[in-house]
Amino acid sequence: MTTEAPDVDEISGRRSLRPLGGVLTAMAVSLTGTRISVVALPWFVLVTTGSATLTGVVAFCEMTPYVVVKALTGPLVDRIGPRAVSWTTDLASATAAATVPLLHALHLLSFPLLLVLVALIGAARGPGDLAKEVMVPEAAERSGVPLERATGLSGVIERLASTVGPAAGGSLVALLGPMAGLTINAGCFALGSMVIALALPRGMGRGTAEDPSGDDGKEPGYWHRFGEGFTFLRGEPLLLTLIVMVGITNLLDAAISTVLVPVWAKESGNGPTVIGLTSSAMGAAAVAGSLIAAMAAHRLRRRTVVLVGFLLAGAPRFLVLALDAPLGVVLAVFAVSGFGAGFINPVLGAVLFERVPRRMRGRVNALGDSLSWAGIPLGGLLAGAAVTAVGLAPVLLVCGTAYFLTTNLAGLRPEWREMDPPGGRGAPPSPGA
Repeated sequence: MTTEAPDVDEISGRRSLRPLGGVLTAMAVSLTGTRISVVALPWFVLVTTGSATLTGVVAFCEMTPYVVVKALTGPLVDRIGPRAVSWTTDLASATAAATVPLLHALHLLSFPLLLVLVALIGAARGPGDLAKEVMVPEAAERSGVPLERATGLSGVIERLASTVGPAAGGSLVALLGPMAGLTINAGCFALGSMVIALALPRGMGRGTAEDPSGDDGKEPGYWHRFGEGFTFLRGEPLLLTLIVMVGITNLLDAAISTVLVPVWAKESGNGPTVIGLTSSAMGAAAVAGSLIAAMAAHRLRRRTVVLVGFLLAGAPRFLVLALDAPLGVVLAVFAVSGFGAGFINPVLGAVLFERVPRRMRGRVNALGDSLSWAGIPLGGLLAGAAVTAVGLAPVLLVCGTAYFLTTNLAGLRPEWREMDPPGGRGAPPSPGA
């Protein structure tokens, strides 16, 4: 398979950082808008309906299309290229997101219509996030940046968005109301679309879109490509184990972010600002963890990094809220959790990109992401129903215990030995075929 030459500055003759910079900028803008919405939308539903269950329903209606459409889009990303998918779907997300505050201002926003709009946002956002993720390794290659460093930087971007977005969202909601946050979210999607369409080289994604023809000389069809992704994952026990584990932890993370923290903030009397504070404390510490991971992850034992990262990132957050600790203690625990979480995604991202051939990254990443995100729609839904039935503290204790057991039991699986490169600590990663 042939690939294009790396981007080179015509004057200096050096590789240009434009491809990687463009992808990371687009990720930063769209993720920041999404994190603002994570504060604004649940708070809007919670204060207008007074129902934790309905708040979970809204999260379910956004994330279910996100997961399903993302899974089905993988072969299309491989076929037409991630650049085109990214800017078009971000534009669609911006349109749907802008419609929410517009209809609310016109007093036309009913609850069923809100569910339809958030479903459209989720359906468009899934392919857009996938396309940006798929472009990271090619952008790193074009820019001459090591893969683990590129995945580490994308992790830093995600964590920065998780720091700035909730803080901005909490402040906007407190000062101007939740619709202001949703308006900013729409603007961020539109800006991200422009960055991808105008700043990235038009050749981005062509290498990913290439696919050999079948035995009859014809290009493989959609379902053939889709089936290839499933076949590949079935032959990768390590990836399957990681996907199942992350799927469970993502369900629990969705429960705490979309329902449990907002309910805790409301019951404690702290208001929407504290939702942003907890997310920002975690996000700021995660930035530090991601930066360290970007610089040093290739020198560390991956299994140890992932296990310790999950140990810090998971159960402590649930337990500190269940114990009704002072706000300062809550923020400190969330910060420690964020620091541990910052190490996880750079390592898991590097493992995934090393093991998946370039021509299959779209469909395999789509399936892997969708399976690992499959529990997210249920997280808020189940948490909302459980809080309504038994109260906040018991749900927090059960979720924290489940998080601890899931990550530690998964780490005992024999295939986890394959996580470290063949040469051991410090060995260079092997590129995708």
